[in-house]
Amino acid sequence: MWVTWRDAIQEALYGDDGFYRRERPDQHFRTSVHASPSFARALLELACRVDAALGRPPVIDFVDVGSGDGLLAARILAAAPPDLAVRLRVTAVDLSSRPTGLDERIAWAATPPAAVEGLVVANEWLDNIPLDVVEQTPSGPRLVLVDPATGDERLGPTPDAADLAWLKRWWPMCSPGCRAEIGRPRDEAWASVLVRLSRGMAVAVDYAHQRDRRPPLGTLTGYRGGSIVPAVPDGTCDITAHVALDACAAAGEAAGAASTTLTTQRDALRELGIRGERPSLELAGHDPTGYLRALSRASEEAELIDPAGLGGFGWLSQSTNQAEPVS
Repeated sequence: MWVTWRDAIQEALYGDDGFYRRERPDQHFRTSVHASPSFARALLELACRVDAALGRPPVIDFVDVGSGDGLLAARILAAAPPDLAVRLRVTAVDLSSRPTGLDERIAWAATPPAAVEGLVVANEWLDNIPLDVVEQTPSGPRLVLVDPATGDERLGPTPDAADLAWLKRWWPMCSPGCRAEIGRPRDEAWASVLVRLSRGMAVAVDYAHQRDRRPPLGTLTGYRGGSIVPAVPDGTCDITAHVALDACAAAGEAAGAASTTLTTQRDALRELGIRGERPSLELAGHDPTGYLRALSRASEEAELIDPAGLGGFGWLSQSTNQAEPVS
């Protein structure tokens, strides 16, 4: 059975017996959330800044889109200072079932709230939004079709007009054999978040690339058990592709974003206080246990901002209604 990659990924990840209906992300790949509690601490600092920019409203939202096991939402709620905690409304958004033991104060939903005032975080969510793959031929772009059972491919029809327009603007292909991944579904998904944001900020963190540095053969990849595997959309592995965050940024602006920042995780987290600096050796002399804790935290923070690893992730931050966080 030959289908488009978008349809194959949708069924493989989110069908009745799809990968994300059965599995938790931490069982198959390491995200920033699982690498260190410092990631949640940094986002809590950002939430506090957004709260201040909004004038500390009676209720402030923290929405975790693509929550997975709910760990980020749980850490945010647990670490929030008392003056914020009493006003904080935490929502974890995911298609999987609610994890056992998750704090009852955390709402669990399949879609974001209809109206959000506060901070929305989508960490490694957009890369799992299904999308089509195209290949350039001498006669123009053609959709790539796939057999979900084997991963075998063949060329299909020409993309529709909307997808051709997206390719022309965001991922033009020059030579036969080049491939692209049509990010229009990601743009639409991100816009659907921004239209819900009445006041505040939305942040997308993901594997990313920009128009002047698109990979010529695309980025479609499979993950299983912590290892890269062939991208076979049979439901046994995660299927992911890097995100054209610049295109998502434009979609967010069209949906109402008043300001946009595109940067790296390294720069974003450093601005939020994540340094990865080793503690002074003097601490080891009078507090060996404290020194080891500080050393462990520094190592975790260094992983979060490593430019060759998690620190190289793209960060897209967009604000609405003058809700730019104060420093």
